Amino acid sequence: MKNIYYLFCIAALFLVSGCEKFLTHDHPTDVDDEIWWNTEANITAALNSVYAGIPDGSSGRQLMFLDAMSDNAVARQSLRGDYESYVKGIQGSNWGVGTGIWDDDYRDIRRANRFLENIDRAYLPVEALKTQYLYEAKALRAYYHMELFMFFGPITILKNSVTPATSYLPRNTEKECYDFIIAELTESAGYLPPIFTVAADQKRISAATCWGLISKLALYYKDYNLAKTAAKNIIDFGVYSLRKSANVKNSYADLFLYAGEVNNERIFFREITSGGNQWNTFAPQGTGGKTVVSPTASIVNAYETKQGKTIQELGPDSLEIYKKDPNYRNNRDPRMIASIILPGSTYTGVVLKPFENSGLDKLGEQNSTSTGFWINKYLDPRDKTGTRTLDFMIMRYAEILLNYVECMIELHDSSNPDVVKYLNEIRNRAGMPNVDVTVYNNEMKLRELVRRERRVELAFEGVRYYDIRRWGIFEEVMNGPVLGAISPVTNQPVNVEVRSAKANRDMIWPIPQKELLANPQMKQNPNYN
Repeated sequence: MKNIYYLFCIAALFLVSGCEKFLTHDHPTDVDDEIWWNTEANITAALNSVYAGIPDGSSGRQLMFLDAMSDNAVARQSLRGDYESYVKGIQGSNWGVGTGIWDDDYRDIRRANRFLENIDRAYLPVEALKTQYLYEAKALRAYYHMELFMFFGPITILKNSVTPATSYLPRNTEKECYDFIIAELTESAGYLPPIFTVAADQKRISAATCWGLISKLALYYKDYNLAKTAAKNIIDFGVYSLRKSANVKNSYADLFLYAGEVNNERIFFREITSGGNQWNTFAPQGTGGKTVVSPTASIVNAYETKQGKTIQELGPDSLEIYKKDPNYRNNRDPRMIASIILPGSTYTGVVLKPFENSGLDKLGEQNSTSTGFWINKYLDPRDKTGTRTLDFMIMRYAEILLNYVECMIELHDSSNPDVVKYLNEIRNRAGMPNVDVTVYNNEMKLRELVRRERRVELAFEGVRYYDIRRWGIFEEVMNGPVLGAISPVTNQPVNVEVRSAKANRDMIWPIPQKELLANPQMKQNPNYN
């Protein structure tokens, strides 16, 4: 039977969305499913199209931009997404960022469903490979559901590709969504290897990826026992470790450069084979780049000194010194310089002067920093040529260790030696001292520490936005003025913007207007008119 509806969808999506990632599964002449799904080559191509939806850091669903919806960063240029509307609390049902992610994830879910509905038709010379492919697709389908769920709240679960006659579907309950995603990932983990040892296959979703996603989702919904178990499963695999180099100062920094791209820390990553937007997203304009996302003073001030003290603990005089000169006497957590470029720094031979009256890097100029700071993560000088191929890590082992530690604290097991052990491993790898157990000696203080460690270790990796919502500090950190670097002319911090956030509305995103119009069963989220 000719799949006429599917061909119609291909044509419509191609014309309407123009999405480069959209890959047709059916051969242009062999449109009959019985023919298309028979060959190993076509099956592989179809599975690759399911993988095409995995997000990158600065293109597609651009996960690094999520930090601009937290207190870590500010985003400008609406052509790259209207993140400003969200932080000002004026996003509505026509908000482009939400609509784009909704469309993208459901398109990817449809690809996965088409694959799962037809894989049994295929002949593969190794039957085990068919099983592997099936569970890769199931895990990817769960991931795309999970992303929607964590942004929009309860969504419509799609286990089959729908037709016009079956497209009017209501949203499932929160419990149904959570249980479905957890069950799919748990089942898939049982059929996939902990890690793919062949280099070309390491980009594939593995059992460790599944357990990592379970840990992330369970942590978000405060299911700490499950989140802990999932994280511990990855630890017990014994195949992942924190990347270290002979020179300690490079162990962390090189994770986000070509020098350390291939490592035993990455669990789930997007492989980039050509092109990329990193240089035109974070690089100073004076170096030939563009700056769309800029760090805030809030994240800069979160890094400890090399002695393991917060700058707030140093007293008012020292605090003011470090606010004006964040890397005063080169005495800050090395992760700060690995993640953030400071005003006055020399980068690729260019001295960055955001507070000068002129110049490409002048504060607030189009394509220049809006805060006086620049993101350094995933910014490799080799990409000035515009030929970026640096992979983006969606999930890495350090996050898993931090998940595990946080769960133990929230389960009132903060005296467990693993808490300090794994915090020390993360800190030592970056060149920081051991946890001061005379200070961090109870549940409340260890919670404070692990939250700070998550913030600085995972800065600009798309994690902070989820953390501020699940910790219940969303309104606290997302209301009021956003500050940047301190001007040497005025001795005052840059006042970048004023934010407004309401937890009973902005914690979840609005259902897209076109979805509400197309599906009478779809209901809008609370407090969105």
